[in-house]
Amino acid sequence: MANWAMITGATAGLGAEFAEQLARQGKGLVLVARDSARLEKKAAALRSRFSVAVEVLAADLHDDDGVRRVLDRLRDSTEPVSTLVNNAGYGLPKSFEANPLEDELNHAAIHLTVPLALSHAALQGMLARGSGQIVNVASVAGFTPRGTYGALKAAMINFSTWANFAYKSRGVTVMALCPGFVHTEFHQRMGMDKGSVPRWMWLDAQGVVGAALKDLSAGKAVSIPSLRYKVLAFVARNAPSSLVARLAARGR
Repeated sequence: MANWAMITGATAGLGAEFAEQLARQGKGLVLVARDSARLEKKAAALRSRFSVAVEVLAADLHDDDGVRRVLDRLRDSTEPVSTLVNNAGYGLPKSFEANPLEDELNHAAIHLTVPLALSHAALQGMLARGSGQIVNVASVAGFTPRGTYGALKAAMINFSTWANFAYKSRGVTVMALCPGFVHTEFHQRMGMDKGSVPRWMWLDAQGVVGAALKDLSAGKAVSIPSLRYKVLAFVARNAPSSLVARLAARGR
């Protein structure tokens, strides 16, 4: 029986890096993303480099049928998923009142509703087997008053912290990964000028995922890669909220 890891948003950025590092550990992979061509290309490269089993599951997580097919795979007891990485996500370039309501609701679904649904499905088998790992990719933005993105990530941090406490004694670790700015496609897709962010604030995906997997193995509920972001998160949680909001707005 393969030791399967499912990763959403697996074709680029942190998702692609999770796929590589988990494949290096010998895990079979279930790669989930919308673009089937990119998925197949990524899967072929991983099979060639690491000699692991790789499944491709092309699914739009904004679509009910796409979510259903991912849930069905998580519920498959014949090839159980032992590690789930809820990584799929994106940012909205405008402020809340300027975005169409549909965009905000879709944004909320991909960052909160869908990860909760996938976690719920994965937990059924994990708890029955007495082992499993769930990583919810959040953000240090979740420690700040920073629009709906920060609010949604705060909810995932809160959920993951509670779930780790609730299920750790039953063999399941649930962890929120809270990176800062990472060199991925995320910001280009938003149309953000990366030059507006100081160079010292950028992290690389390899280091972020490496730190996350180390913290996951240690059973941590929250992983904040790098000392600089640990310090910033501490300040965000303890400084006056008005000050934190002004500082966080600069990182848009």
